Amino acid sequence: MDQRISLVTLGVADMDRAAAFYDALGWVRVESPDGVIAYDLIGQTLGLYPIAKLAEDLGLPAAALGHGAATYAYNVREQGDVAAVLAKAEAAGAKILKPAQDVFWGGHHGFFADPDGHIWEIAYNPFSPLGDDGAFRWNGY
Repeated sequence: MDQRISLVTLGVADMDRAAAFYDALGWVRVESPDGVIAYDLIGQTLGLYPIAKLAEDLGLPAAALGHGAATYAYNVREQGDVAAVLAKAEAAGAKILKPAQDVFWGGHHGFFADPDGHIWEIAYNPFSPLGDDGAFRWNGY
């Protein structure tokens, strides 16, 4: 198995609301089969899928899916970009969980929850600068 993630699928309660949120962040949808909304990222794809259908695919009741202890991180190039992205997310309907602030290890970050409760970290990591194309690597390029 190659060391990579190809697709992150978020189970969502309301496809139109979820898509409107990510559209408002400036993300662009790609052609996708019925029932899935997809956004190509740098090297991966984010998919939105009805949580009831996701549960059905897994053979579990939707209530069993709950909210896992996972976050999705979006790293930025400059420290000031953290607050700007959080503000854009809030304007699109996100709930700010932690405003932009310095972190003990030398970075700067904040967190928001999207309309379905998926938690995103917006982070500036001076030790892991982004590649020219925006790609992230743990210790930079």
